[in-house]
Amino acid sequence: MEGKEILMDKNKKELSVISNLELYLCPDIRNIIKKLPDEFKLILEEIRLRINRPLMVFGRQKDYFVDINGCLTSTPINSYYVGKENIEKTLQFVSNYSIYSVEDELKNGYITIYGGHRIGIVGKVLVGSEGIKTLKDFSGLNIRVSREKLGISTKVIPYIFNSKGEFLNTLLVSPPQCGKTTLLRDIIRTVSEGVPQMNFRGLKVGVVDERSELGACFQGIPQNDLGPRTDILDCCPKAEGMIMLIRSMSPQVIATDEIGRTEDSIAIEEAMMAGIKLITTVHGRSLENILSKNIVGKLVRDGVFERIIFLSNSDGVGTMDSVVDGSNLAYLYRNKNYKSNRQVV
Repeated sequence: MEGKEILMDKNKKELSVISNLELYLCPDIRNIIKKLPDEFKLILEEIRLRINRPLMVFGRQKDYFVDINGCLTSTPINSYYVGKENIEKTLQFVSNYSIYSVEDELKNGYITIYGGHRIGIVGKVLVGSEGIKTLKDFSGLNIRVSREKLGISTKVIPYIFNSKGEFLNTLLVSPPQCGKTTLLRDIIRTVSEGVPQMNFRGLKVGVVDERSELGACFQGIPQNDLGPRTDILDCCPKAEGMIMLIRSMSPQVIATDEIGRTEDSIAIEEAMMAGIKLITTVHGRSLENILSKNIVGKLVRDGVFERIIFLSNSDGVGTMDSVVDGSNLAYLYRNKNYKSNRQVV
């Protein structure tokens, strides 16, 4: 009976996430989303508004068209077609009736709202002498649902510490929409809180949250629980943020999402020289795919990452497929004994 009550309480919280998000939608779209089946709302990941195109939603690796009654359909024939006014009115709600107040975010192509939800935006790009100035003539919105999945890192945590209880430099690898950011968020929380059963007290974690997806800060306040020993640099470029944290916050671990630039590599080297551990992510589908990337591939071959964890969503968000011993992999490379297979822990 207790298990059933816990599940009901969990579902109630999940549904309240969507209810809060609905407030940012224009009335026509809001009324349709309200009518979606509750069981789908529990897995809803994206709401897509494209001008003069069908309203669509996405969940569990499948997208659906939606009609005016909130019914999911496989064909666009009877679905609700999004108009220009739907997009403009939704942006008015999102920007609190002042699109100019979010121009800095528009340059990045998205706006983060209360609850950590991210609104991706496309339209006409205005370019100036210093690069992208802003967007106008908006043609589409991608409303990405932000959900915390507390506890999903439980199976991963034992692999990112050694026998002495020391944190290991870790790289999370997954294709898009397999939960790497969600998993990273929960790992940060766990490392910051500590794991009593592992006799691990917790570490100071510095987070560079370039796209406001980890802490999901809204007006400076994190909407997601990243633990009691965590400091967050919100909307900050990764490389610059890592250097800032090293110099100002004395972190024991630095966490960031999706590395890949040359400057990221330089910042990572500086962190390692300061004795700071690292956890980060990268898009990829296989070890060979990762090794083929210029920046990340070199970091892997150099043995920077002691653990490389491959993810999928085969058994839900953040499913751990395999774990590679990065140190052993680097050793095999140096001695030219590497073969095209994963050295699984």
